[in-house]
Amino acid sequence: MQGRGARRSGVSGCLLRSAAALAGAAGLTGCHAAVLDARGPVGHADKTILIDSLAIMLAIVVPTILATLAFAWWYRAGNTRARHLPEWSHSGRIELVVWAIPAMVIILLGGVSWIGSHELDPARPLKSHAAALDIQVVSLDWKWLFIYPHEGVASVNVLVVPAGVPLHFSLTSASVMNSFFVPELGSMIYTMNGMVTELNLMADAPGTFQGRSAHYSGDGFSDMHFEVRAVAAPEFPRWVAEARTSAAELDARTYEVLEQPAGNAAPVLFGRIAPDLFRDIASQVIAPAPGPGPATAEDTAAPGGVR
Repeated sequence: MQGRGARRSGVSGCLLRSAAALAGAAGLTGCHAAVLDARGPVGHADKTILIDSLAIMLAIVVPTILATLAFAWWYRAGNTRARHLPEWSHSGRIELVVWAIPAMVIILLGGVSWIGSHELDPARPLKSHAAALDIQVVSLDWKWLFIYPHEGVASVNVLVVPAGVPLHFSLTSASVMNSFFVPELGSMIYTMNGMVTELNLMADAPGTFQGRSAHYSGDGFSDMHFEVRAVAAPEFPRWVAEARTSAAELDARTYEVLEQPAGNAAPVLFGRIAPDLFRDIASQVIAPAPGPGPATAEDTAAPGGVR
């Protein structure tokens, strides 16, 4: 009786653990799959490439799995109908299938990669009737600085853009190499000290997205994220006008404080910016930042007013 009770207890425990695992899996289905939730033309193109590549690879993976199971079942020890040919060594038809299918998969994947690499060149302007909005991006330790050169304003860890308008990003790093990535909009791109990379994106509808650093750059890397707010096109000038009311000014002195390593920096708006600040950062007229170091509580206080 004790043995039966122990077995029942063990079975009950297994069922409970299985139920918990299924509940956890069901909970994970509610997670936000940002890359597959595209909100712009580049993101939609990236999603299409991902799905097409998966479908092409499954064309060889699924038949291989099914063939493995079928062979294991047919040539089982109890099947007397299975023909065993110990002297068999070669079949031209089998060789043709074995080599032709992988070759076709590689050709198709190569074609998808070739076309996608040219169509989604980060520096290639997006087709639109609206003029592109220029935004300059500087990756700092561990925060993001966004400069709107024509609007004369700047922000830290918050990026406000008009929906339906192409965005032309010029990106550099004030310190170590980093990576700019907004999964819903697509196309991760690196930022490097002493050089400028270009990226063209667009949000096709208003919404709020999460941007992040996709490259390890020190202790505060995990906190190096920012909010992207895509607003209706008529609302963007109103946001710019509001930003200009900020008393904070981004000049060389303020930037020197801003570039010091700081984790979890609060969003900041700058109502005025020094001329050619981005050019001076990218060309190293302004000396590069000291580099990553341990983030402290004192470092998290950002200059200027929080908006």
